[in-house]
Amino acid sequence: MTLNPWRLRLLADLATYGTVRAVAQRGNLSPSAVSQQLATLERETRTALLERTGRRVRLTAAGVLLAGRAREILAAMDAVEAELRGLADEPAGTVTLAAFQSALHALAEPAIGRLAARHPDVTVVLLELEPHDSMPALRRGEVDVIITTRDYVGVELDPGIDLMPVTEDAVVLVLPADHPLTAYESVAIEACADQPWTFDLPGSYMSELATRLCREAGFEPAVICRFNNYLLALQQVEKGRSIALLPSLAIDPRYRVVTRPLAPAVTRRITAAVRRPPAPRPEITAVLSALRAAQP
Repeated sequence: MTLNPWRLRLLADLATYGTVRAVAQRGNLSPSAVSQQLATLERETRTALLERTGRRVRLTAAGVLLAGRAREILAAMDAVEAELRGLADEPAGTVTLAAFQSALHALAEPAIGRLAARHPDVTVVLLELEPHDSMPALRRGEVDVIITTRDYVGVELDPGIDLMPVTEDAVVLVLPADHPLTAYESVAIEACADQPWTFDLPGSYMSELATRLCREAGFEPAVICRFNNYLLALQQVEKGRSIALLPSLAIDPRYRVVTRPLAPAVTRRITAAVRRPPAPRPEITAVLSALRAAQP
């Protein structure tokens, strides 16, 4: 049996992104080309890797197993390539970076711009993943680097994961421009007990944090909107329909809102995390260095 690395990568991508169309878009291929290559991989392995349900496909148990092994094989190949490239002292290769929404524009994109200027042979694939999704994806080998919050790293950290502090970010109260609470330099959360709120989606970091802060202050928040997009939350506040708790990194100056720090102050620690590789990968080191330099 001869396994083709390219086809293994397509299978691993299918396990990560869920659809043939998404795999095709990521690889600049047609969906039919991806399907043909996966069918060839099934013939090469003499194993049913996919189950077809209507127009969609999903991995069989064998497909899930091979996708996991494929990530290990591809990671080992990447490590060998990195060692060889390291002889030339110039980082090169592809790094998959996942970041939560407010870190994308404030941290990830500036880092990628800085990286492109210094190391043009390093390509970064950027994904949006919230903290509760990104750490599991890192452990599964679906991404190389994540930007997360220290709260989601876990008390007993996997010894195979390395952390790099990036920055701290204040959580602020976001108010309409004419709101009475803008008269204060800082605001205690209990002063907002009778206010309508816009929250993130249930289960997200900001939704859980905002809910906990309100309950600790002795009230249940009246949530009238839930979005997983901070720009939509800012629109709601700008129109005077609600107030919100958002990280400072999420505040877009294009919106006519006013922010006030909480009293007492609430901050979150932002951290980059990577799997500890079997051999140094200069391209990942370059990405981490760019993140460190891109602090706001």
